[in-house]
Amino acid sequence: MSQAMPTKEEILGAIRDVAGRLGKPPSRHEFHQNCPISQHQVQKHFLSWNEAVSAAGLEPDTTRQRIPNDELLADWGSLVRELREIPTMVRYNHEGNFSPDVFRRRFGPWSALPDAFREFAADKPEWLDVVALLPVERPSAEQEPVASIDSSMNEPATVSSRHAPLAGRATYGNPIDFRGLRHEPVNEQGVVFLFGMVAKELGYMVEAVQAGFPDCEAKRQTGPNRWQRVRIEFEFESRNFHDHGHPHEGCDVIVCWRHNWSECPDNLEIVELSRVIETLSRGED
Repeated sequence: MSQAMPTKEEILGAIRDVAGRLGKPPSRHEFHQNCPISQHQVQKHFLSWNEAVSAAGLEPDTTRQRIPNDELLADWGSLVRELREIPTMVRYNHEGNFSPDVFRRRFGPWSALPDAFREFAADKPEWLDVVALLPVERPSAEQEPVASIDSSMNEPATVSSRHAPLAGRATYGNPIDFRGLRHEPVNEQGVVFLFGMVAKELGYMVEAVQAGFPDCEAKRQTGPNRWQRVRIEFEFESRNFHDHGHPHEGCDVIVCWRHNWSECPDNLEIVELSRVIETLSRGED
């Protein structure tokens, strides 16, 4: 059963409580080590961790040193070693020692971490067992990121070439060029379209798609000559299911582009299409 979303005042009270126990304003990592409130829940109310600490009437620590890239990658690699697989961003957020946002600003998308770790471990034989667990290296023509300062988080940020959007024009997701779909989905409609492209390979047969909840009725293969009915809800991000107030008992499967709901109840199965097409794309190379 999922936890209720804490209110702003409950989060501020928790920050003060952790600060009292530690004898100082907590860092984000210290707070999540000592409190069950998730990073996602804090970000629902505050743009940055320092803003949350200030709102709690405390003085945020603005003197913390930049975390070395090697320390970040070593922590990520240690979790890979422990799990014997690449952790999702949600799982790392629960079990790693740093915020996934720091990795994103340093190394780009979460999917870029295996290549970044491979480069880090190139001359370190102690990491050979982890390198063996990484997906096959793919050539990249990307330029190296340029470091600048993200003032809201007091962390050096990775800056890409970003421009202000032009009014009245469509925007697109990152390029993927997957079977004629040129860009990643940016909304629920894109998720529906992409699921239609891969449903058969995932073992689903769509019976009906509707405007009401749940979005889709389908059957999926459970064994030789055996199929079972399932109820599917489409969301761009899995967390949207909770935010939209859908009843957990009215659905079996959430099909989404990105899984970011760490408190997702056990009875809801997640199909994260960003991972699905990554696997399918490797099989087509």
